[in-house]
Amino acid sequence: MSKKKLNSSENKLVVFGASQIRRIWLDEQWFFSVVDIIGALTDSENPRDYWYRMKRREEESSGFQLSTICRQLKMESSDGKFYETEAVSTEAAFRVIQSIPSPKAEPFKQWLAKVGYERVQEIENPELALQRMREIYKQKGYPEDWIEKRVRSIAIRDELTDEWKTRGVREGVEFAILTSEISKATFGLTPTEYKNLKGLKRENLRDHMTDLELIFTMLGEAATTEIARNKNAGGFHQNKKAAKEGGTIAGTARKQLERKSGKPVVTQNNYLRQKPQTKLQGKHIKNEEL
Repeated sequence: MSKKKLNSSENKLVVFGASQIRRIWLDEQWFFSVVDIIGALTDSENPRDYWYRMKRREEESSGFQLSTICRQLKMESSDGKFYETEAVSTEAAFRVIQSIPSPKAEPFKQWLAKVGYERVQEIENPELALQRMREIYKQKGYPEDWIEKRVRSIAIRDELTDEWKTRGVREGVEFAILTSEISKATFGLTPTEYKNLKGLKRENLRDHMTDLELIFTMLGEAATTEIARNKNAGGFHQNKKAAKEGGTIAGTARKQLERKSGKPVVTQNNYLRQKPQTKLQGKHIKNEEL
C-alpha cells in the first residue's frame, strides 16, 4: 500500500456545517483530526478536554481505548505550525462518533461517506477537485476573479513546496520558517502578524486576502521557486536565503505600487463578515463564516 502523501493543496481543511475539520490524505485514505470532529459535533468550547474525558469514560464503561484506533499525524495548528495530532480514518471516525451523544451524528456520518466518495472521484478525475473548490468559494460569496487568483495561488504554492522537498527542506517547521521569511520580505509581516491584523484565528490567511495581496503573495513564492532552481539551492539555509530574496522582489514591487497609487497593499479587510445567501441543489442555504 502506498504511503505517499498528497501535495499541500490536498492536505487541507474541509467544512462540515459551520466547522472546519483538518484532514490528511495518507495510505490511500483520509485521516481527520479527532478534536475537530468533536468540535463539529458537540460545539464544545474545549474539544481537547472533551476528547480526554471521553476517552476515560469509554475505557471505564466498555474497556475500549479509543486512542488505539487513532494515529499521531502532523497537522497545521492555528499558529501556522505543525503538531502531532490524534487523527482517525473514516472507518475509525464512525467508532468515535458512537461515543458522542449528538443530534449531528447521523448527518456527520453521511458527510463522511460523501467526502470519501468524492476523493475517489477526484483521483479518477483531478479536474473535479478544482471544480469543487471553485464551487465552495462561490457559495461563500467570493467573486469569480478572486477565485481564479486563489486557485492559481494554490498551484504556485504547490510548485514551491514541491521544490523545497526536492532540495532537502523538511515539511513542518522548516516550511513554516521559509514561508515566514517570504511573507516578511513581501509584506513586512509574518503570517501570524498578518492574521492578527485581519482579526483571524484558525482561518486560512490566504482565504482572506484581497486580489493585490494574493498577487504579491504569488510573486514572492514564484520568485523564490525560480531563484532556488537557478542557484540550485540545497538544504534549509540556502533555501532560506532564496526565500528572503524572492520575498524581497515582491516587497520591492509592492512598495513601488504603494508609492504610485498612494494606497497600502496590506489591509485589515477580510471575508469574515460576508455571509451572502446562495442557492444549492434547489435549497437556500446560508454560507458559514470563513
